[in-house]
Amino acid sequence: MRENAPDPGLYDFRRWPDRAPIRWPGDKKVAVWVSPNLEFYEIDPPANPHRKSWAKPHPDVVGYGHRDYANRVGHWRMADVMTKHGFPGSVSLSVALCQHVPEVVADANERGWEFFSHGIYNTRYSYGMDEAQERAIIEDSIKTVRDATGQTIKGWLAPALTHTPRTMDLIAEYGLSYTCDLYHDDQPGEVHVKSGRLLSMPYSLEVNDHYGFFVYNMSPREYADALIRQFERLAAEGEDGGTVMCIPLHSYLIGQPHRIGAFEEVLRHIAADDRAWITRSGDIADHYLANVAAPAKATAEEGAV
Repeated sequence: MRENAPDPGLYDFRRWPDRAPIRWPGDKKVAVWVSPNLEFYEIDPPANPHRKSWAKPHPDVVGYGHRDYANRVGHWRMADVMTKHGFPGSVSLSVALCQHVPEVVADANERGWEFFSHGIYNTRYSYGMDEAQERAIIEDSIKTVRDATGQTIKGWLAPALTHTPRTMDLIAEYGLSYTCDLYHDDQPGEVHVKSGRLLSMPYSLEVNDHYGFFVYNMSPREYADALIRQFERLAAEGEDGGTVMCIPLHSYLIGQPHRIGAFEEVLRHIAADDRAWITRSGDIADHYLANVAAPAKATAEEGAV
């Protein structure tokens, strides 16, 4: 029998009832951030031996065309509704979109949205990469986003949620402050890395529209109801210490004409609730590092003297 692999020790275990409270700006109870995935899918990407890019043989016109709807139509519909109700985006970006469809990236940048890396293409995976290849992707992401938008990325969501054992250490080494790749908590927390500082930013799979529509087969109204119930619970629990709600979106899904109306009702509901700090993921990370993580670390170091 094969022995179980050891726990990688990426983060400490923290029981929910034992945690010190987090105070968000303005004494808000739940930090709400919306994460549009602005992506580019290649119709015939290089084959990865660990995972197929498309379910059908090349060319998968149906899969490609469905996702191409995002950059042609869905983004604009989704973005206008978000702007209307005061929600900035924190963009999980396939950075090749900066070259392939720069109009979408420019629009998001003009709206004041933040960008973090979702790899180069969402059809190229981290599985099997060596360290040099992974470093090249991180360096490309930093440079490409800076050249296109003037922003320096702070965060990372691995391409198609694929990783190597060194991913967390590398993004921290390059100065990124948060990862969205752990899915394990409703509050930020420290990730153990070899150098630098790295936070785990709450990013939801459960209320991700991909899971809602593709996995759970929800109707638009069922998905909207799930988002509202997610918000109400996290806002109530945030009274005792500050929570985070992430709404991950794909505009080829939520930007469809028959879905956007129900989603707009969610934004209207949250915007009208004074408990919500409607913000961006990088702002959550900055606040946490300046006001929560740093004082906690200092206290621990003082106690060890």
